[in-house]
Amino acid sequence: MSDADPTTEPARDGSPESSYESTDGQPDAQSYGQPPVVEEQRPSRLPLVLASVGAALVLGAALAAPLVDKALRGEEEAKRALDLTLVRTWEITDRAHTMDDVAYPQDPPAGGPHAPVWLACGVYDEPVREENAVHDLEHGTVWITHDPGLSDADVEALAAQLPDNGIMSPREGLPSPVVVTVWGAQLQLDGADDRRLALFLEEYGDGHTAPEFGVSCQGGTPDPGGAIPGEGANA
Repeated sequence: MSDADPTTEPARDGSPESSYESTDGQPDAQSYGQPPVVEEQRPSRLPLVLASVGAALVLGAALAAPLVDKALRGEEEAKRALDLTLVRTWEITDRAHTMDDVAYPQDPPAGGPHAPVWLACGVYDEPVREENAVHDLEHGTVWITHDPGLSDADVEALAAQLPDNGIMSPREGLPSPVVVTVWGAQLQLDGADDRRLALFLEEYGDGHTAPEFGVSCQGGTPDPGGAIPGEGANA
């Protein structure tokens, strides 16, 4: 090989020249007595990963909170529906005015033909004429009836729950100690402390089942027997 040729053939006899080159053809620094080159270590990504996971968990919790709340409210609504499963309902379309007594299929009646004048809102300490009370139901009034033998404390407890657009009266021969009625719906209660009364009022107390939704029992007759006052007839 000529002197002009820069390529030299690697040593083949195990001479020191063969140990001065690394596997990539570069001189081995350790062979010259120099310290080895240490590869620079990259910083750990673990803190960043943990921070990202934490942020995702916080965001996930924030997004899930409304769903959890909705689920809980769904359970409450289901529970309320269960508590009101004993509500009886009827489709009542007859709203004729009549001066006659009416034989109602429900006890107390939940709608049907009725007297031309309604009862004034309030608490009555004696039975009221049902034909007049049904006219109240047509106005969206809540009618709470109770056993005449109910204690004074229980009567007061019921009166405290009576809506403004409501009447309350004792009634003989009820199927339960307390019965709450609106037009087309009725629930028999175990007593004044039956918590289903509040649920019933929440569900039906606005009078939305009544044909004349939004009309008040104000202006009716205060006479439990339904005597016609100067105003309020034929309404």
